[in-house]
Amino acid sequence: MTDSKRHIRMLVGLVIAFGILAGRLFYIQIVDEGYKTDAMNNSMVHIPLYPQRGIIYDRNGNILAGNKTCYDLLCTPAAVEAFDTVGLARVLGMEPDVIKEKMAAWSTRSARRKIGFRTLVMFSKLPAETYLRFEEVAYRFPGFRGQARSQRDYPFNAGGNLLGYVSEVDPPYIKAHPEYKSGDYAGKTGIEATCEEILRGEKGEEIYYRDSRNRIGAHYKDGEADKPAVPGKDITTTIDADLQHYGQNLMKNKVGSLVAIEPATGEILTLVSSPGIDVDYLADIGSHYKEIASNPYKPMFNRAVQASYPPGSVFKLVNCLIGLQEGVLQPWMKYPCTKGYHFGKNTLGCHVHRSPLDMEEAIMMSCNAYFCYVFKNVLENGKESVSEAFTRWDEYVAAFGFGSRLGSDFPSELGGFIPKASYYDRFYGKNAWKAHTIISLSIGQGEIGCTPLHLANFCATIANRGFYYTPHIVKDSENVRIEDKYRERHYTKVDTAHFAQIVPGMYRAVNAPWGAGGTAAIAAVSGLDICGKTGTAQNPHGDDHSVFICFAPKDHPKIAVAAYIENGGFGATWAAPIASLLVERYLCGQTQRPWLEQRILEGNLLDKVPAK
Repeated sequence: MTDSKRHIRMLVGLVIAFGILAGRLFYIQIVDEGYKTDAMNNSMVHIPLYPQRGIIYDRNGNILAGNKTCYDLLCTPAAVEAFDTVGLARVLGMEPDVIKEKMAAWSTRSARRKIGFRTLVMFSKLPAETYLRFEEVAYRFPGFRGQARSQRDYPFNAGGNLLGYVSEVDPPYIKAHPEYKSGDYAGKTGIEATCEEILRGEKGEEIYYRDSRNRIGAHYKDGEADKPAVPGKDITTTIDADLQHYGQNLMKNKVGSLVAIEPATGEILTLVSSPGIDVDYLADIGSHYKEIASNPYKPMFNRAVQASYPPGSVFKLVNCLIGLQEGVLQPWMKYPCTKGYHFGKNTLGCHVHRSPLDMEEAIMMSCNAYFCYVFKNVLENGKESVSEAFTRWDEYVAAFGFGSRLGSDFPSELGGFIPKASYYDRFYGKNAWKAHTIISLSIGQGEIGCTPLHLANFCATIANRGFYYTPHIVKDSENVRIEDKYRERHYTKVDTAHFAQIVPGMYRAVNAPWGAGGTAAIAAVSGLDICGKTGTAQNPHGDDHSVFICFAPKDHPKIAVAAYIENGGFGATWAAPIASLLVERYLCGQTQRPWLEQRILEGNLLDKVPAK
């Protein structure tokens, strides 16, 4: 190749390279505004606009969680000039040292480098009068400005634990959710957390020029680049606010839970955990967090979905249904009870009642011995080993939803515990145990653990005569479509015909004439046809727990309830009247038994429950 040709090629290459470079510079400087914006970022101020959070409604259109305006004081440390600290403190109604400490923390070399020109929240949730006082003198304090934003408001005192709280995001939360920035707020518990993406909305911003003295100046591009905030979407819950409020009052000064479900839909009408968090604390959870966290009764612990309790005698209905399905029990069969069930030198005790009993009477009177016989016949049926029979028993129990999460849309739901054959093999040795070894399971004691939500769901299953819908707390609405799984029927492994066979016993438990032996006569309400089952769950740490499940009316039920009162004694003492009053309130709007309502409202069991 000649020198002239090589020279020409080098020249052409240089021309092409120059052309590419010139074109790129033209694009960057003239065509693409993004590069200009990036270059100007240090001379602009981006002021976030926070959206109104979506409103949370109850099933009847009452506002459970709304919004009200609150005010923050913001500070851009890089723009702060020498100012009258005492004067600012006087305006804000606080001690000068508080302001000095804040400014000192932001004035270190590492802090200045990290903060740059960012604007930080110095004080949040200032009273309106304080904010207005500051606005009048804001010109005296360069680098400081006020900002209005929305804060949760609770017009109805219902469902503190249920709703959950909203608070400012911290570094761990931001790391897990990078779309949030310091100063943003998010739902941390309850419905606020579950529906965060729906409720939060989208942040907007206003952009201003910053002058040579770091002061906010004119609007960038006359506001064309501003982005308005998009309000969050509203949601409608399944909760009945009046019923929730009434349930909270019934559970006042008691430890436990009260859950109500609409059987025909699986919608949760009431979910009370007591003691709970008052809604007045939710709006400013930071100020009350230490008080709540130090409360020995743990009000932030949602017992309705997280506490694993022995179900007690209400679990007899599970064993009854399994016995019917397995063919080892018929409604006409009678078993004796002489103050309990006797095996070897042991006795599982029972209260005094007539004997022998058939199935309906055994449910009505909650006979322990009867269901020990049923459980023994299920496991020792002569057709297979006890271990094999127990494995099938375990499958039946799981089909009712026990031993696992039900899959509700409420956060932090736990699954409880149902033992498996392998559990007892490890404890007693393989083939070294039999029905009498674990006979306490026949009456809902021993290793069984379930949540009050499990019990309410089981009651709804009986009310539906053999199926349930996954319990849920958010309704279909204009903004939210619930998942299809909440519309699916879940059938148990027990034939639906058998459910109708246990209902008469539950009806008689409540509605049998006084003195006839019904354990839940206290729950009877004229005209409501309440069907129920009491439970007294043994408790090694004090008085027994009081348990009751019920549904009403008997035919075409509209509500199913589970009440669990820690250290409440017999099921008929506290749980049955509380649950029946809730049913009465829902179906009638008021109570026909003011004497009973007064006793429950004034009852205080806190001194019976060991503080933890």
